[in-house]
Amino acid sequence: MKSPRAVGWAAAAVVAAVATAGAASLAPGQGTPAASVAPQAISPAAVPAGHATFTVLLDGPAARDGVVAGIEAAGGHLLRENTAVSALVVDAPPAGFVERVSAIEGVFGATRGHVLGRAGSAPVAPHPGAAAAADPAAAGPAGLDPLDTRLWGLSMVRADAVRAVQPGDRRVLVGILDTGVDGSNPDIAPNLDVGLSRNFVTDIPTDPTGGELDGPCEFDGCVDPPDHDGGGHGTHVAGTVAAAANGSGLSGVAPNVTLVNIRAGQDAGLFFLQPVIDALTYGADIGLDVINMSFYVDPWRYNCIDNPADPPEARIEQRTTVEAMNRALEYAHARGVTLVGSLGNENEDLGRPGQDTSSPNHPPGSEYARPVDNATCSDLPVEGPHVIGVSAVGPRGEKAEYSNYGVEQVSLAAPGGNNGIGGTEDMILSSYPRSVLQRDGDVDAAGEITQKGTASGVQKVCGAPNGACGYYAYLQGTSMAAPHVTGVAALVVSRGGVPDPQRPGGLTMAPDEVERALVESAHETGCPVAAPPTAPCEGSPAFNGYYGNGIVDAVAALDRAAR
Repeated sequence: MKSPRAVGWAAAAVVAAVATAGAASLAPGQGTPAASVAPQAISPAAVPAGHATFTVLLDGPAARDGVVAGIEAAGGHLLRENTAVSALVVDAPPAGFVERVSAIEGVFGATRGHVLGRAGSAPVAPHPGAAAAADPAAAGPAGLDPLDTRLWGLSMVRADAVRAVQPGDRRVLVGILDTGVDGSNPDIAPNLDVGLSRNFVTDIPTDPTGGELDGPCEFDGCVDPPDHDGGGHGTHVAGTVAAAANGSGLSGVAPNVTLVNIRAGQDAGLFFLQPVIDALTYGADIGLDVINMSFYVDPWRYNCIDNPADPPEARIEQRTTVEAMNRALEYAHARGVTLVGSLGNENEDLGRPGQDTSSPNHPPGSEYARPVDNATCSDLPVEGPHVIGVSAVGPRGEKAEYSNYGVEQVSLAAPGGNNGIGGTEDMILSSYPRSVLQRDGDVDAAGEITQKGTASGVQKVCGAPNGACGYYAYLQGTSMAAPHVTGVAALVVSRGGVPDPQRPGGLTMAPDEVERALVESAHETGCPVAAPPTAPCEGSPAFNGYYGNGIVDAVAALDRAAR
């Protein structure tokens, strides 16, 4: 089961695809600030055979030295650390290690990292070369692109109406915390800063049962370059946020802002804790203005503090995940990052979760039914601190039939698609990697759309300024709703941000101010007169469990930001 919050694009059979401090001044494309060293993805070669990796969360930085000595005494080895949240990454024999290390004085808890040592696991493809970094001086045309007539979401949030006056400022940096971003797509390449982008994930070809997880590694060391997306989900999200308005393909909500890939998702769509906290703290250190998070942290859909239905090791792992995520989200918010998250695709009231039957979703077959409650269990990151939670609507403004909801968690609603009502074109069209479409049989080896791809609505547009062809696919989900809000948030920073020479982009706006501009300007949408019985809608037109404060509105948000 995958955890990105998107639903697959095939019209005939759509299924849920579950779904360190003080940065120096830096121009886009120059790399990482000297004062902030980005954590690196771990090569499987660094992990001894028979060992697994673990995140060990400390009570605080003062505990570090004593804990490292205890880890070594327990047979573990320190690989690296994330000082922003006091987390150590270690390898150790897996049996009983979580409980043993959690008993060491100064350790808050631990969780398995899921990177396993192996030798010669997969063929290696040559690196194709990185795309050029975004040019800070370049300002693309403010018009609309050929496929924009299919982007009903662009019109619903009124991003097309503000294009001529505010297409976004190149100095605004938007982090795509996802499965990667395809820098070869001609709508992505002009806006992707490859120099600032990082991949925190090691591909895992097979799962512990021997089944395929990410599949054969495409690059040396099983670590993809920062302009690659082996899953497709992240490129789709990135296109909705900021596909370039370049006269070809389609354009995003904020087509002139800068995209930064901070990859934390496996090709298979799983998002484990350590890459996620590494991506969040790195993004904060390099001065990202907005981060989009369309996923939940695996392997637990709900992380519970002390669920009696869970065995002791699972309780420790979930407590550790909650604390580590809270620290990372607080860290990012304190450093000026506006955080946007998707609510999920289970048509569930997150304030009344009931039962979780899908966790843990890794390794396959380990899930079991357990009751979960709202007081001690949380869906992360969307229920974490400072995250703007986004539900999904269809093209008529209706709550998408799959979208989660709830008065405690939802802040805003945005276009996510609703294929169950009107077909493929009621979904969200955005950029997609050619390599993934070829792998899935939607595009052939020559780059032509197959019969399967045509049935799914896959699009190909050639004639970009550099002569390249772009590929585009339909998806739906709260994963597609969140980037509409992220794009409008980037426009708000473009309008209301103030110069800050200490940030790589050069603009800043307090995230609480960005959120106020979004929620106070949203288009109020009341509960439907006859809500489906499986999804009761509570609240008033001003605020309710379906739409939160309303559907995000770029025109009104920019007006609010300018005051």
